[in-house]
This record gives sequence, structure tokens and C-alpha cells, in this order.
Amino acid sequence: MPDTVLPQATHSPLPVRVPLVTEPWGLLKSLQEARRNVLSIIPEIATTQPMVSGKTGKRWHMVMDPTAIREILLDRLDQYPKSLVTKNLLKPAIGESLFIAEGAHWRWQRRTAAPVFSHRNVSALAPIMSDAADRACKRIAAAGPRAVNLLDEMVTTTFDVIADVTFSGGDTFDRDAVHGAIDDYIAEAGKISLFDILGFPDWVPRPGRVMSGKALKEMKSVADQAIEARAERGTSAVPDLLDLLLAGEDPKSGRTMSTAELRDNLLTFIVAGHETTALTLAWSMYLVAFDQDVQDRARAEAQQVLQGRAAGADDVADLPVIRQIVDEALRLYPPAGIVSRTALKNDTLGGREILPGDTVMIPIYALGRSKLLWEDADAFRPERFADRKAIDRYAYLPFGDGPRICIGASFALQEAVIILATLLSRFRFKPVVGRDPEPVMILTLRPEGGVWLTAEAV
Repeated sequence: MPDTVLPQATHSPLPVRVPLVTEPWGLLKSLQEARRNVLSIIPEIATTQPMVSGKTGKRWHMVMDPTAIREILLDRLDQYPKSLVTKNLLKPAIGESLFIAEGAHWRWQRRTAAPVFSHRNVSALAPIMSDAADRACKRIAAAGPRAVNLLDEMVTTTFDVIADVTFSGGDTFDRDAVHGAIDDYIAEAGKISLFDILGFPDWVPRPGRVMSGKALKEMKSVADQAIEARAERGTSAVPDLLDLLLAGEDPKSGRTMSTAELRDNLLTFIVAGHETTALTLAWSMYLVAFDQDVQDRARAEAQQVLQGRAAGADDVADLPVIRQIVDEALRLYPPAGIVSRTALKNDTLGGREILPGDTVMIPIYALGRSKLLWEDADAFRPERFADRKAIDRYAYLPFGDGPRICIGASFALQEAVIILATLLSRFRFKPVVGRDPEPVMILTLRPEGGVWLTAEAV
């Protein structure tokens, strides 16, 4: 009697994931694995328990319980500052900017910069995103039938956006040089941060401790020149990020940013904004190629709304399926896969004692795959975001939360929806057999090996 013939699956049942730890590791093994992929040190039990604690040179706690996370990010924010090593790592590049500053120095900058990312200002920058999406479509079409690395394509596209919304209006600068400098910086910072973010002791040698000064100087000089030129020239017709920052003042004190403060915050937006949105889009592209049914639904929605043109700000609300895909990509592959804080005081989280100096981590990657919080947690199911109110706010944290929630979240989501909808309305994307990306986090969660897809015009 022959075996029953089952229909062949066109792909593995689940999208790629990081293999998490299933046995206790010592310090050296942890270091070795973390050097290749920070997320590989997360224990598998972090997806089935609300909290995991241990000691790897230093006491640490991984927190996946939404109530405890709320306490860290909102109720007791000042008790859990970003770790000193994280600040020391980033300060050479972005100074005491929003990302690093604490307390009163952070608060006045946040009040000054918040209006820059108002709904009106973000919507006004949408045509730049639409143009970049159009250019991406032209490049993909020109590549013909051969496979395209959508990771590289999305990095180029989002850098086009951030360059134009930051340095618009004819300011001359060498895009390739700045792009290269940012990539060099992220690569160098990543090598250092592996052990620092995890709170390993200072006696553990850090690879590449001396960061490339050339990349930093290049970024800073370009930003300084742009700020000085803009101050002389005045605001462009549609104010860009630099115009808005130059005009910003703290509503409480009336304080404005100095050139150095402007530059540091501008560089924060450029480095953070371009890399993270590119990764969100690259992972979204991988997922829609992985599941053709979802892609077909999204394409039908995009084609009906767009009628052949690029998406714009007014279309975003009419593209719920596209937005759900972006949300699900951020759940499965959050660009910041793990965030680290240092406890300043004695505390109790989830019934567990926290001591001053303990490293308290929120492994966003494990939180998004927690079997306690998500049904079928490793599956790609964008429809789970159809009702946003049904999702616990502190179970889903691609942009963080509390007062320090990512200031550019609405900008990033608008950009991702505009670009993804435009691409899906014009092409059918299919995976290249044997070229699945590997999720690897050094500083951000990247698809190592690229996202190789074929694109067929529709």
C-alpha cells in the first residue's frame, strides 16, 4: 500500500527565527555566542516565562511581563536609566542627544523636538517618501528578471528619504560618503556594544574598542556645514527636519538648541531613522514573499487604493493590511531586539528582588514571541493586528514606550506603509530557493545574507 501523498508546502511552515538557548552557558560560551549574535544568548524559556534571571559576570534579569515592563519604562523610569556603557558607546557619535540624555537635560530636548514630529509635519514630508518609493520601483524594474537583494534596496531607499527630509533645499553633500560613514559607524559600534549591552564586566576585553574616528568626523562635519548653511539661507517652502529643529524651542524655558545640540540630535535621527526603517521594510518584504496569500491580499488593497500611483500620506489610513504586515514584521523582527537598563535602587519586579547595579533587560525579540502573550507566536499572521485595542500595550514594544517612546515612530510607520504599498502594487515578489536570511543582531536585527527576491511586474 503506497504512502498517502501529502500536498507539498511551498515553504517551511514558519518564517526564520533565532535559535534560542536551551541549556545553561558559562561566561566564555556566552561571550563567544554573543559576539556573533546578541539574541542567541536569550534562553528559550524567555518565551514561556514572564521573567528569567541569572548571573554572567553580573546579575541580570530578562523581563517579559507587561506589568513589570510598564514599571520599568513608565512608572519608575528614573530608577532604570540606560546603562552607562551604552551611553559611553554612543556618546562619541551623538553626544548628549535625546537618545542618551537623562533627567532634566533629556526632558527639555524632548519638549523642544516633539513638535518636529507632529502629524502635520510628518504628513508634509510624505512626498519625499513617495518619490523615493517611485525611484526604488524603477531600480527594481531595471534589474530585470534576476533576483534583487531587497535589504540593499531598502537601505538605499530609506537613506534617500532621511537625506532629503534632513538636508533638503540644495545643500550639497556627498551622499555616498555619509552613507558609508553611517554604515561604518554602525558596524564599529556593534562590535563594541555586544558585551556592554549585556552588562559583562569591564575586565572582559572588547573587540574594536577604539572606534573609527574618520566615520564620526565625516558625519559631524557634514551636519555642521548643513546647519550653518541653513541658518544663513533660511527655511525652505516645506520645512524639513533641520528647519523644524532650528526653529524649535522648549515651551517651558524658551531654550533653543545650540549648533552642537542640533547636530547631535540630527545625527541621532539620521542614524536611527534610516537603519531601523530599512530593516522593517526588508523583513516585511521577506515575509510577504514567504506567504503569497498575504501578499496577494495586500496587493489587491494597494492597487485598489493607489490606481498605479505611489502611495502618499492621505493613503496610509486606507491601507490597513499593509500596516498590519509592517506591525507583524516589527513583532517578529524588531530592529532593537533587546534593550538594557541599569537598576539604581532596590526594587521588586514580578515578585523578584532587583538590586542596585543589576542589569535589567527587556528582550523585545522574546517578548514578541512569548507564548504567554501571543497565539501561535512564531507564525506570520498580520491579521492579529486588525484590532489594535486587543493587544496589551506593553506586550508589543518595537518603538519602546513610556516618556522615552521613539520620537520618530509615526514618521517611520508612515514611511514603511508608503514604500511597502507602492512596491506591492507594482510587483509580485517571490523568494529565491536556498537564500533564506538569517536573523542576526549586533546593534540592530538584520537579515544576514540579504533578502533575495525575484520581482515580476504586475
